[in-house]
Amino acid sequence: MRDVTIITEDKVGLLADISYILGKAKINIESISVTSVGGKAVITILVKSPEKAEDVLKKNGFKVSSGNIIFVKLEDRPGALSEIAKMLADNKINVENLNLVSKDGKNTVVGISVDRPRKAKTILEKYLVENMES
Repeated sequence: MRDVTIITEDKVGLLADISYILGKAKINIESISVTSVGGKAVITILVKSPEKAEDVLKKNGFKVSSGNIIFVKLEDRPGALSEIAKMLADNKINVENLNLVSKDGKNTVVGISVDRPRKAKTILEKYLVENMES
């Protein structure tokens, strides 16, 4: 199984829409994490057929990412990104890409593509969006 992440504008009924689309395609959600920051929704699902889920969601207009991308929630303050970047560097994990997903003045969510996602998830466990209690 592999995770599939949807990043979209947060709106009423979003979870209903996504779960309906996946259910209609006979894709069972094994695990799900949902968070909303700064008007953006970040929904990470774990499914047995990620390629099929990605295809179905994209055909329905959703922006989808998967694979080596991990999403972290940081305090929106100077130096917060530097702290996690140093943690990754100290553990010889290469950051391949980083995208700001949302920012609300209190928190920032970034998507980070790394060369060793399992190790990065262990190191950044307390920052992971999927581990947050929402």
